[in-house]
Amino acid sequence: MKKYIKLALVAFSLTGLTACDKHLNLAPEDFFAEGNFWENETQVNNFMIGIHSDLRNNQFSFFRLGEMRGGGLTSTARMDVSLNELVVINQAMTEVSPGLGAWSGFMNSILQINLFIDKVNTVTFLSAERKANLLGQAHGLRAFYYFHLLRTFGGVPLRLVPDVLTGKPDPVALRLARSTEPEVLAQIKADIASSAQYFGTIQGTNKAYWTLNATQMLKGEVFLWSAKVYNNTADLAEAKTALNAVTGYSLVANFADVFKQKRNAEIIFTLPFAFNEAEQPAVASFLYATSNFNGIYYKDTVSTTAPTLIDPLNIAQSSTGGIQRYAYTYELFKSYNILDRRRDATFYDFYAIDRSVTPQKVTIRNTVLTKFMGTINNNIRNWTDDWPIYREADRLLMLAEIANAEGANPQTYIQAVRNRAFNGNDPTPFVNGTKDANELAIFAERSKEFVYEGKRWYDIRRMKYNNEPLAFKSTSHPYGVLTKSTEAYKVLWPIGRDVWTNDPLVNQTPGYTTTKP
Repeated sequence: MKKYIKLALVAFSLTGLTACDKHLNLAPEDFFAEGNFWENETQVNNFMIGIHSDLRNNQFSFFRLGEMRGGGLTSTARMDVSLNELVVINQAMTEVSPGLGAWSGFMNSILQINLFIDKVNTVTFLSAERKANLLGQAHGLRAFYYFHLLRTFGGVPLRLVPDVLTGKPDPVALRLARSTEPEVLAQIKADIASSAQYFGTIQGTNKAYWTLNATQMLKGEVFLWSAKVYNNTADLAEAKTALNAVTGYSLVANFADVFKQKRNAEIIFTLPFAFNEAEQPAVASFLYATSNFNGIYYKDTVSTTAPTLIDPLNIAQSSTGGIQRYAYTYELFKSYNILDRRRDATFYDFYAIDRSVTPQKVTIRNTVLTKFMGTINNNIRNWTDDWPIYREADRLLMLAEIANAEGANPQTYIQAVRNRAFNGNDPTPFVNGTKDANELAIFAERSKEFVYEGKRWYDIRRMKYNNEPLAFKSTSHPYGVLTKSTEAYKVLWPIGRDVWTNDPLVNQTPGYTTTKP
């Protein structure tokens, strides 16, 4: 079997992102050899479909990296089940239990993109416009993956060529140490610049594929991170310019419809899920098993005659069933104003009540996630809501953060998001205050707006109070999850022993105990 077979098979075996892509005529694997794969535009297009399908398969990894450590999830079970990934939620990762596979599995995805860039740069059968569009997507996606790795591990190996996949590589020669954080950041910025240059002014219309606007959103996010985390304050202007270049989107009037209506006016770039194509079954792990209810939970904590709940969200007949293996804190639910329409579009709350005492006593307060409830097909609930990576609300709140960092009033951006949340009847409109007060107000909006969208951990690392990241515990706000004096190193994740065992040039993340000699 010749080289490139593995990568070609990955690209072709993943189901496509559109209806026609689901019916690819797959030839036997020995057909996909070096000499007969990169021969026509269809093959190249299908490889890019595979890259996007691989991106979709990483959806829960993006959530894990971007949100699981952010303080929004609880480590205390409120049903008769155990919760998953407590090592991550409790900030207890070690070299032995890092909470992730090697580099979160992203290096294989990056290798596919490297191979794609290498081959597309050399083919002659593509039009100049099509080649530029494909390379714009590839460079943008590589920057996207490396940005996740930078925010997770800090310095990581920068592998920008498909050397692992070509010829008969020498394993020793392939060893690659971690680059520094500034080097990784510089490469991300370079890929973003290349992506924008390749796209030129051509803007794609399929929101399930990487486009120029996705690159501009990524640029805004990267340069905002650079300005606030690495103190490259000049990058604030670049971030603002990039985000202001993203036009043509608007907030959907009803918050719940952002997730129910696919590719709506608010969506800039999304991971697509569809019936009979692909689901995101992890959503079921944020819900309940109907067997857990057992007639003991109530929706109403006031009435003494309210009936017990059976299956209030109609999930008994679902493609995977439900069970609460992950739970958001009840405090997060309570942080919403009761008039905030995001609350009930995100959570369903229910209670265990002891009615044997007077007055009756609430013994359990619980919520489950309702934000990505999917659709019902043939009386079966399927977890088929798209998962947005970039949407207009994110653009507005990043612009609010930039305005605040520059000493300007962020009111216009924040209030637009709040007006949608309260249907134009905000009981407590935003009032411009100090830079620190504004920062907390922006974070409060982000924490309510982006539940299960993989942003909160990155937010508390980037956003600050009194020039300290919100990730650190403080008497000035309730959001910190790490004690700075003893746990500052934990803003980055450890790597497992398998990583440095396989590549002795790779060292453990500073601060973590290691057995590496």
